[in-house]
Amino acid sequence: MTQHAAPTLPLDELAAVFGPRLSTAADELDRVARDQSRYQPEGRPAAAVFPESTDEVSQALAWAHRHGVTVSVRGAGTGLSGGAAGYPGGLVISLERLNRIVGIDAVNRLAVVQAGVINSDLDEAARGHGLFFPPDPASARISTVGGNIATNAGGLRCLNHGVTRDSVAALTVVLADGRVVHTGARTRKNVVGLDLTSLFVGSEGTLGVITEAKVRLKPVPEGAAQTFRAGFRTVEDAGRAVTAIVNGEYLPEVLELLDAHSVQVIEAFHPSGLPVDGQALLIGQFTGRHALQAAQSVAALCRSFGAADVLIGEGDSLLEARRLANPALSAHGLRVSCDVGVPVGELAAVFRGIDEIAQRTGRMISVVAHAGDGNLHPTVDAEDTPEGHAAAEKVIDEITRLALSLGGTITGEHGIGKVKQHELSWQLDEPTRAAQLAVKAALDPAGILTPGRSL
Repeated sequence: MTQHAAPTLPLDELAAVFGPRLSTAADELDRVARDQSRYQPEGRPAAAVFPESTDEVSQALAWAHRHGVTVSVRGAGTGLSGGAAGYPGGLVISLERLNRIVGIDAVNRLAVVQAGVINSDLDEAARGHGLFFPPDPASARISTVGGNIATNAGGLRCLNHGVTRDSVAALTVVLADGRVVHTGARTRKNVVGLDLTSLFVGSEGTLGVITEAKVRLKPVPEGAAQTFRAGFRTVEDAGRAVTAIVNGEYLPEVLELLDAHSVQVIEAFHPSGLPVDGQALLIGQFTGRHALQAAQSVAALCRSFGAADVLIGEGDSLLEARRLANPALSAHGLRVSCDVGVPVGELAAVFRGIDEIAQRTGRMISVVAHAGDGNLHPTVDAEDTPEGHAAAEKVIDEITRLALSLGGTITGEHGIGKVKQHELSWQLDEPTRAAQLAVKAALDPAGILTPGRSL
């Protein structure tokens, strides 16, 4: 990593607060300066701190504000947009040690958690009380609750339970100058003042650092989950089936779509008997007392749209292949990806358009999708050279413009970060973007907190 010259910073002030939890070691700085995106930091940060309380985050930000030091915020580093990458000569605030589940209120179905708690750890703890945490990104076993909130992550279960914002009741946030604000309430209804909770959810670390959250839990459904899997001759047939399902009698908890290339890559990575001779694979799950009846009904609907090799199984075994998509595609060398969304009724059209782009550019494109809400994750094959990556980026831009032409969005859940910064003007007009920047300026007038990203 290139090291940019930076003025000498009074790190002794931070050392007095953090002691050994202040690091200037090159290997540690390189670790916390990256996320899992393709964005490469432009230089090494000056230091990283690992707070264990909201007060310590406040002191770190107050120090950065006094000395004009640029700050990046990191959870587990699983982000795919470059939003958590470090700045040359800057300060990294890593929240990995803010990892306590403070408490679970089973009566009011709430949990209080620090930002660095791993998503699946919270879900497991809640299940000990007969409850579960609805947000379920594919990275749930490694991503943090704070990171999910900062990007308003969606995931596999949001078709039935909403995105992360729908599960957040209240937040503790440290502003750029070190002041601490508290948003929301424990109650379901709360109309006191502006809805600052929703403002900070999805703000990607640009408006403040989320240190603690009160999140909503739901009762674990009765009975065993029932998962169905259906193979289709064409992706368009699968897209039409998805539209029929989400407008039908039974709404799945999970509804995922994988194209042929994704299925082949996943099966080669971890053989599990996936059918590799079709063009699309639809995987869905139902929960609750009528799960089997619902799965059987939707399986029959899939057959009416031409599906073959239709299976129904109890539990999560048929769903596990979907969670392997990201590691399988990365291991295969497919690392240039994007995250777009379209209206569900346009799924067939967007898959057809992506196929046309692949044929015209000669680039293999793999697609996995949270099909029930129209959120797609296309990944473009690329040679591991600057030229190969640049060519793949142009294909990503074409896919993004296709999604916009169908009434969609340039990102559904991964966020803008740095990777999608150049696409903002494609979706937001100048007055809209100016209003967002005005909010940023009001909360971070010195512009030290995650500048040049998201907004």
